[in-house]
Amino acid sequence: MDPRVSLITLGVTDLARAAAFYEALGWPRRVRAAEGVAFFQLGGLGLSLYPRDAMARDAGVPAGPPGAQAFTLAYNARSRREVDLVLAAAAAAGARITRAAQDAAWGGYHGHFADPEGFLWEVAWNPGFALAADGCLTLPD
Repeated sequence: MDPRVSLITLGVTDLARAAAFYEALGWPRRVRAAEGVAFFQLGGLGLSLYPRDAMARDAGVPAGPPGAQAFTLAYNARSRREVDLVLAAAAAAGARITRAAQDAAWGGYHGHFADPEGFLWEVAWNPGFALAADGCLTLPD
């Protein structure tokens, strides 16, 4: 098995609201003909939004509470300024800033927001994590 993640699916309670939020961030929506799901192209990775109850049924598990604090999605920025710009864009699109941008103990700069469904995002500039021109992350050894 190759070490990769191809698609991240978030189980949402309000598909239209969730899709509108990510579109307001300027993320390219794809496969618009698909009904009951929204897909976004994120470089070499896809993000999908799918109704929580349907996702639980598909997986054969009970539906959990909306939003999850057991994990955080991350947007790595190229600079401190980009962190501030991304947080401002997220807030303008309807996100709730949960922690304003600040210096991090590990030497970078970061802040957090919750999307309209409660999913947590960290926006971080880490001087030790290289980003390619296309946004792909290369972790150091």
